[in-house]
Order: sequence, then structure tokens, then C-alpha cells
Amino acid sequence: MTARLLRDLKDGGFGTPKVEGVPACDWVLVDTGDVIVHIFRPEVRDFYNLEKMWNAIADGGER
Repeated sequence: MTARLLRDLKDGGFGTPKVEGVPACDWVLVDTGDVIVHIFRPEVRDFYNLEKMWNAIADGGER
């Protein structure tokens, strides 16, 4: 998925973004400068439970 995203960004004229986390591929971060893309394996996404964190912030909870 990361390789496809990087190829599409390059083909679209967006240059070469900074990428972290590729060796393990548990959580890959792609920084295009204006947009940051997080790519998770399903079990890693479940572990961090980001939806719960973002819902708490949206509901006025702690940041």
C-alpha cells in the first residue's frame, strides 16, 4: 500500500515525501509536506484505538 501511494504521489507531480516505519510496516507515516498519511496494519490500528481518542477530543475531552 505504501509503495502504491508513493508511486501515485510521484506520478501526480507531488515529489518524494518523507517516509518512516517502512522496515517493520506496523505503522508507516508518509509526510508529503501538506498532508500526513498514516498506514497501519489492522492489529496495530486496533491496539492504538485512534477512533476512541479522536472521539474523546471531538466530544470536548482531554487532549
